[in-house]
Amino acid sequence: MNDLLTTREVQDLLKLDRTTVYRMLKEGRLTGVKVGQQWRFHRRAVETLLQGASPTAVGHSAPIDAPRHAQPLTPVPLPLHCVQAIQDVFADLACVGAVTTTTDGEPMTRVSNGCRFCALIQATDAGRVACRASWRALATRSDRIPRIATCHAGLKYIHARIEVDGHPTAMLIAGQFRVDDTPLDAHPLARMVGVDPGALNKALEEVTTLDERMRTRLGIWLQKVAHTFEEIGRERAALIGRLRAISDLAVLDRPD
Repeated sequence: MNDLLTTREVQDLLKLDRTTVYRMLKEGRLTGVKVGQQWRFHRRAVETLLQGASPTAVGHSAPIDAPRHAQPLTPVPLPLHCVQAIQDVFADLACVGAVTTTTDGEPMTRVSNGCRFCALIQATDAGRVACRASWRALATRSDRIPRIATCHAGLKYIHARIEVDGHPTAMLIAGQFRVDDTPLDAHPLARMVGVDPGALNKALEEVTTLDERMRTRLGIWLQKVAHTFEEIGRERAALIGRLRAISDLAVLDRPD
């Protein structure tokens, strides 16, 4: 018995059309090898599919010359050039700093409208590590309503999660503000991150203070911007899906 099947034989066994067979190949649900200009498929892998199991269960892996995107699909990333532009406008209008991060706190964009106090801290390795730890801590919060938190430097920030098609994709964080004029001593922080205490205390005086009304509005604006990012992500995912569907219609090899 021939261990390699033609595309037509796979179609007959699985009762599928040619396009679906190639789609399964590209998604990694089928494995095969190129023989000249034509695809051949392992009989055992096809028979395993008929039994309702994964073809990888019989030890076959995708060949080196299989399509490069025959991998599990991952959430579509946000178009950062659009995200950055919207984030810049939002931060300027809200008079706060803003950044978009991954779900584990790694920055995806540059900080918009950052204050000098935070810029001094983030100019050092220790400061950047501390800031990202604060951002990462937000990912553990389960509440969907934006709530004000305190960062490692004593300033306030707030965040909104961004989900695309049910997949957590990013976080939009607005911060670098205070809620009252209670004196803060920046000397311990300055020593910890390696910044001149006098310069840091001076920069602290310039940090924006938001009253209750502005904090409420900030939470509303933040959610609206996050929803905008979700819509952008969904539209991009839909576009990529259409492009993949068009690609699936292309003939990968000559008819068997």
